[in-house]
This record gives sequence, C-alpha cells and structure tokens, in this order.
Amino acid sequence: MPMPGIQDRHAADQSADDLSAPAACPNCDAAAPGCSHCGTSGHHHHRGLAALLPTSHESPREADGKHSNIVFMGNPNVGKSTLFNAVLGSNAKVMNAPGTTVLIESGNLDHHDEQWTFTDTPGTTSLDAISPDEQVSSEAAMGRAGNPLPDVIVAVINATSPSRSLYLLSQLIDLGRPLVVAVTMLDLALRQGSSVTLEGLRTLIPELTFVQVDGRTSAGKEELLQAIDSALAASTTSERGSSPFTAGDQMLSTPAPGRQASQREVSQWIKSTADERFDWVAGKVRALDGSHPAAAAVTLSDRIDRVLLHPISGIVVFLAVMYLVFESITTLASPFIDFFDVIFRQWMTSGIDAVFTTLAGSGSLDGWFHALLIDGVLGGAITVLTFVPPMGIMFLILSMLEDSGYLARAAFVMDKAMRVIGLDGRAFLPLVVGFGCNLPALASTRTLPDSRQRLLTGLLIPFTSCSARLSVYIVLAYAFFDRYAGLAIFLMYVASIVIILAVGFALRKTQFNDLHTQPFAMELPAYQLPKLLRLVKSVALRLWAFITGASSIIISMTIIMWFLAAIPVTAGAAGTNSFGHVDAVEHSLYGVVAEKSAVIFEPAGFNDLHASAALITGFVAKEVVVGSMAQSYAIDDSGNASEAAQGRGSLGKAVRGSFERSSGGHASAAAAAFMVFVLAYTPCLATVAEMKRQFGGKTAMQSVAMGLVVAYVLAIVIFQIGRLL
Repeated sequence: MPMPGIQDRHAADQSADDLSAPAACPNCDAAAPGCSHCGTSGHHHHRGLAALLPTSHESPREADGKHSNIVFMGNPNVGKSTLFNAVLGSNAKVMNAPGTTVLIESGNLDHHDEQWTFTDTPGTTSLDAISPDEQVSSEAAMGRAGNPLPDVIVAVINATSPSRSLYLLSQLIDLGRPLVVAVTMLDLALRQGSSVTLEGLRTLIPELTFVQVDGRTSAGKEELLQAIDSALAASTTSERGSSPFTAGDQMLSTPAPGRQASQREVSQWIKSTADERFDWVAGKVRALDGSHPAAAAVTLSDRIDRVLLHPISGIVVFLAVMYLVFESITTLASPFIDFFDVIFRQWMTSGIDAVFTTLAGSGSLDGWFHALLIDGVLGGAITVLTFVPPMGIMFLILSMLEDSGYLARAAFVMDKAMRVIGLDGRAFLPLVVGFGCNLPALASTRTLPDSRQRLLTGLLIPFTSCSARLSVYIVLAYAFFDRYAGLAIFLMYVASIVIILAVGFALRKTQFNDLHTQPFAMELPAYQLPKLLRLVKSVALRLWAFITGASSIIISMTIIMWFLAAIPVTAGAAGTNSFGHVDAVEHSLYGVVAEKSAVIFEPAGFNDLHASAALITGFVAKEVVVGSMAQSYAIDDSGNASEAAQGRGSLGKAVRGSFERSSGGHASAAAAAFMVFVLAYTPCLATVAEMKRQFGGKTAMQSVAMGLVVAYVLAIVIFQIGRLL
C-alpha cells in the first residue's frame, strides 16, 4: 500500500526493464549468484532488505582498525545536519563532493584510539536520485563513484513523520552496512499526541539500534557515539541475520546493486521493489499507531500555517520578513562596519605609526613600506572585517529562520514566482538579500538543496543592486538628473530586476537547459524555538570559514592595487615622484592602465581616465568608487558631504565636464550608461572570493566575465539610444 507523500516521489514502475546484467554481490560487487571473490554461494545473498548484522566481508577499515567512515543519511528537515554539527563541532568542514558543485560537510573525530571520518550528505527521500544532491547522497551511502564504502551509516529519522523516514530506512537496511538510527523530534511527537516512542521503534525493528538525539542541545550525542562504536565492533564479529523485510514468505526478487552499479540500475532497483517497500512501511506505521490519534487534532502549527501559507497573508508576512532581513543587514550592520572602517582602522594605524617611530624615527612614516602596510595590508584586512558584520547578521537570521521552521514555509509561498526562471521558492531569499549585500546573499544559497539551482542562483546574485552601488547612483543622479534623481535611482533597481530575469532566462536556455522544474514537495518541519548556543556556534564557524577562505584573495588584490598606484611613470608636476609617492593618479602605473583601458568605453560615452580609474577601483569595492573619482579630480572638499551634495557640488561639476567631452555633448546618456555598467559588472572583490569559495574558481571567473560582458553591452546600447533622444 503506497504511503502518502511517497508515492508521488517514487511511484512503483511496473514496466521497468529488468537489469541487463546479474546484480552484484552485496559483499564484494562480483556478479551473483555464486561469488568466487568472497567465497559465498548464491543462496547466501539475502534478497530484499539485507540482514541487519553485517559480516566482516569487504570492510573498508584499515588493517589496524584505526580508521572508519561514518555517513549520515536522512530526509530533508529531519535535523540531520544539526546533529552532525553537534557531534563534530568545529571539526566539520564544508567542501564540494568530488567532481560536483554539491556542498557536503565532512570532518574527523578521534574516538578512543580510532579516527572516525564523518560525512554529512544532502537530505534525500530515496536512493533513487532525481537531483545532483540526491545522487551524491546515494553514491555516498552505497560506496559508489569512488566513495569509500561506509563502515557505519547513521540514519536520522523524524519521529513526527515516520512514514517518509522509514521508506529511506528500508533502502539503507537493504544495503547490508552496519546501521545506527538516530531519532529526532521525539519530544515534539509526544507534544503532538503521537504514539511514536523510542521503545516502540526498538520493538518495531529489534535488530536495529535506535538512539534518541537532539542536535540543538547535543542531547544523545554520547549515546550515538557509543552506538556507532558498538556497530563497528559488531561488524567484525557478527554474521548476517535474516532480513526483516519480507513480502509474505518470500524475499524481494532483486538484491541491492553493488558499488559499480550506475544510477540507472539503482533507480530500477528502487522502482522494482517500491510496492513491497510501501507495504512494509505501511505495516510498520500501523504497528506504531494504527489509529493515528493525532491526525484529526488541529495543532498550533496548523493554525499558524493557515496564515503563513495563505496565498495572500502568506505573501504579506513573507515580504515583511524579507524587509526585516534587508533592514537588519543594511542598518544593524552599519555601526559595526563604521567601527572597523574608522575606529579600528585608526587604532591600528596609530599602533603601526608608533612601532615605526620607535624603531626608525618619525621620518619612516613617509616611507613606502609604511604606506604599503597602511594602505595595502591593513586596507585589505579592514575590507575583510567590514564584511563580517553583515555576514554574521545574515548567518544568524538564516539560522533562526531555518531552525524555527519558517524558511520552508517561505519557499512554498514564493515557489510559483521563482519558477519563471526555473528556480523554486527557496531561491527568493538569497536574491532579496543580494539587494542589501551580495556577499551574505551568496552565503545564503546554502539553504538551497539542489546544487544546480544553487549555482544558477549564485550566478544571478551579482546582478542584484547591492547597497554599496547606491552611493554611485546618488552622486550621478544628482549631478545629471537633479530634478528626477529619485526616479533615476528607482529605475536602477528596476533595471537590476530586469537583468536578473533576462540573464536567468538566457542561462536556462543554455548552460542550465538540463535544469528541469520539478514538482516542489517538501515536508514542512515543525515550529521550534532556535537554541542560542547552537546559533552562536553555527554563526562563528561560518564566519571563520569566510574569513579564512576570502581574506587571502582580498588582501592580495588590495596590495596589487597599491603597487599599481605606487609606481610612478612620470616625474610629476614638481618632478618629485618616486615609488610610493605619486602626486596624481594619471602619473602612476595605475593611471596608465586606466587611461589605456578607457578607450574601450568610447562606444558607451565615457572614454575618460577618471571614469575607468573609478571602475577599476570599484572592482575591489563599490564603496570607494565615489572617493576614487574625487581623488582623481583632486577634489578635497567632498569627503564629509552627502552623496547628493557631492553630485550637486564640485565633484558633480567635474564629472559633468568629463562626460560632456567624452560623449560628444551627450553627458546624460553617458552618465546613464555608466550607472548601468556599475550595476551590472563585478560587485566587488569579496564577492568574487566568496563565489570561488562556494562554487570554485571556474564559476567565479565565469561570473566576472559574464558581468563584464552584460555591463559593457548594456552600457553601449543605453548610450547609443540615449544620444539619439
């Protein structure tokens, strides 16, 4: 009997083709029946769910027994990753699964005299994968595609929804690997009136070890480690027992595929045994709670969902939550950013000055090495630190929304809108966050379970107009469109949305034409109060991963930019230019590069040294574009003025003069083109570093190239049309 919520995902396929080759031996991968490799005969290869107490055949543990591989498996939203992080703590590291862009967590734990390697796989409802993430989980559990065969599989199940968990559990049992079952949300099941208990589960399948856990509080952690230890010990001493998975008096007709099986063969195996699995799961659920007493009761969660999942009120609440997220990142982070950018910078500068004065006298403060440390090394480090507050706030809010259960509801509410560009509702949050800051937006793509959707969303985020670009919009809007400055700024955000839709559509038709929209089915997690300690630990680990992953790139590029600006190419107006002491930008190597590159912007109307120099600086950080322009024009009175005042003042006048000359009298069209170029090209160096950390160097370079091409083409189109109006 098919179980609700499972039949749509893995319906039995009665017409599925039989496997073209004999199924592999579950012990050694040789063809069954009759295995000459491991010395077993055909009748020893148990059909259906493999026996629960595996033998020592093909244990991948090293000869000295000091190393073991433990794989965490479970449905989405069962608390698997939370439990994984509770077990490993700071030892967990995020990485890409081999040969993929799928993010997994892995880490080592020393337990007594052994080292255990833990792997947390993406959530899945079956070994029959329909996405790259689920395929990684399937391969890890079965030891396929170069993955080591697990010494122990930890199956994490949700006590509030046993049917879905038992369906995956039935497949994991059939693999014949040592298995420990970690049961989450038992306390919530009790409050909901469910009859599911730990003792009931142990009675239901006595051959398995069940452990009650709560990853939010680390409750049950030691019991889980002890169960894993016992399973490892039993795997080297016990013989296989009989399988509990039967259909009448007969075992299932198809054994589990071996490690060399393709994903197609795995899918055929799952489909050919689906009906019998459904019957097994249905029987176990009936044994747990035949009457389902909690099904008719209207819970508090049900009443909340009537509001949060409503087509109208759900969208209103979602937009309100997104507004609070946006405001938190941009407003709450601002004082902390100012602290690092102003106060901390002053402290560090004073400290470095004191050290130089003590060691080499006050004259050393004018040397190039001092300037390198202050403007290059310290400047790069400060840039990294200014991103820590918005990243930390983003991580904290994401963890709170995810742990509370709301994030899954938000995904359902926005699912229909996001399908326009082939994404599901979960992609809306990173894109909204991108309008505050692209960096935490990229980090928030980790909430997307599908790696292809995660990659597509990551490529679109740089086109969201972050708050750092706003200062450029304001200066140019007031310099060129004073009466309509507000409208000009608003149109930049409209343009950002249009670019996202256009680029997303183009990518769907090309690079992501294999990304087919799947029916969005997700089990809504129960509402829970997030645990403060776990939130703090999670945020700290993620922040540290960002700092260690992005800081080297940002600081290195900042130092390179300093060297370009410090190398003189002329003696200067006073004939005193030297290394580290250049009187004007145009007299430095940086100025030469900017001047040579300016010619390519002639079709866009801003073939100007000052504009190209500002764009090069903007590659490092958009926040410094306005300051770079003021510096290149040698304007010193704009530092403390607002962007609007700068646009109306001497800076705006200087920019108007330059654009008037470079555009042949069409300054407004050139300004509009320049604003769109700033919108579309690479947001900042930190975003590139985070892109590389999340998706790899190739994707980061694709993002940079794509942004430059889109920005250049749009700038030319806007200027050429504008000059005709």
